[in-house]
Amino acid sequence: MSSSFNLIIKNGKCFIDGQLKTADIGISNEIVKKIGNIETSNQKVLDATNLIVLPGIIDTQVHFREPGSTDVEDLESGSKAAVLGGVTSVFEMPNTNPTTPNQTEFNKKLNLAKNRMFSNYAFYFGATPQNMDDLKKADKLEGCCGVKLFAGSSTGNLLVKDEKDIEKVISNSSKIVSIHSEDEDILNLRKKFIKKGDFSSNPLWRNE
Repeated sequence: MSSSFNLIIKNGKCFIDGQLKTADIGISNEIVKKIGNIETSNQKVLDATNLIVLPGIIDTQVHFREPGSTDVEDLESGSKAAVLGGVTSVFEMPNTNPTTPNQTEFNKKLNLAKNRMFSNYAFYFGATPQNMDDLKKADKLEGCCGVKLFAGSSTGNLLVKDEKDIEKVISNSSKIVSIHSEDEDILNLRKKFIKKGDFSSNPLWRNE
């Protein structure tokens, strides 16, 4: 029955079976309950005539610059830009300043995000060669989407370049480990290809 919907999106074009088709979407308690022709009476209706209705995108790797470089971007402005682009959920990286390789800094970032972000969000916990005890406890951290391991240099102490330490991080992590897969020794050898102020040299020294 139509009365069971909190919101009906009317007359939008939806991708159904590989084709754009006009359809109504009935939503109840933030869950899509029906896609099709829906009769309306006194529910909240959003007219989507001539608009395409798509699911929200989940971006599993964003770099918002809070804390540390809020002159560039912060959690508020980054999440607002995400939503404007159709991204409704973001997983944010730990290489801020300070980084988030322990529960104290992780919780500080959660507090910074509270009531300021426009999207759904979660944060990565940063791996270091020294924080195995923290990694074991990451599964109990609210708001933690996974562990990030940088095998090539990043901010602060977020570098795990030796194979024995990489294996240690993976075996001690209670969450999925997302790996920035570069080789620190190769990066250092190829720094001679850096042309200062010339961003086109980036794929030369940080090569495939």
